[in-house]
Amino acid sequence: MGFFARWRIHKQVAAQGQVEVSEKDGVRRMHFATDTVQSAMRVADPFALEVAYTRSMMAFLLFHSDPRDFLMVGLGGGSTAKWVYRHLPAARTTVVELNPEVARIARAYFHVPVDDERLRVVISDGAQYVAAHPQVCDVLMVDGYDEVAQAEALTTPMFYAHCRAALKPRGMLVVNLWGSDPRYHEYVDLISSNFNGVFLCLPAEQRGNVIVFGFERSPNMPKWEDLREKARRLEAQYGLEFVRFAEGFRKLNLHNEKRLLI
Repeated sequence: MGFFARWRIHKQVAAQGQVEVSEKDGVRRMHFATDTVQSAMRVADPFALEVAYTRSMMAFLLFHSDPRDFLMVGLGGGSTAKWVYRHLPAARTTVVELNPEVARIARAYFHVPVDDERLRVVISDGAQYVAAHPQVCDVLMVDGYDEVAQAEALTTPMFYAHCRAALKPRGMLVVNLWGSDPRYHEYVDLISSNFNGVFLCLPAEQRGNVIVFGFERSPNMPKWEDLREKARRLEAQYGLEFVRFAEGFRKLNLHNEKRLLI
């Protein structure tokens, strides 16, 4: 019996695998046949970003403050899609999810809104969808994991080439990686090569997760003082720890005392 099995409130076994929902201490979680948490939601605040790495993914706003079109690969419990839906009302989001049962459970248990003009969930293969839709998004967010690892189709050189092609001018790729993955450095190198070395890594507060940002074009070596000022404004506006995000870019990226060198 898994650790979370005693708090299970739903279990579904389908052709694409087992999906479970558990709830403990006011937090609802989605699992894929293991205790690994795929998504989490505080029941009293379902549109908040409960898991630290999902908050770190929003650091793209430091560089692209007015995105209008989002493409997301991997729905899970819909945390990032719900946050964009709530806080960026001018944006349109398409989420591509391979497993229809995940989409059903996300709406039944995790408050993902029904499709409308601002949000739609497409049941499809994420890699194939990205390949077939060039220049459609300002921000492409990739967070596609099964019970043990990132989906293989989302880790190939061709996939990252298609990610670059899917971006509009000034667009950004945002990828959640596990720093403990044996292929982590390989994935970072693939992003780097497909984005001409114009990328950043941000370690999430949650141990092990690293968010990688690929830029369609360089943000022109922003000054730290400008990043900090923007971070303070965004933190006041959205309540996320943008000041910590800005400082976090010092850890894994080239920089000097005045600028982030990208």
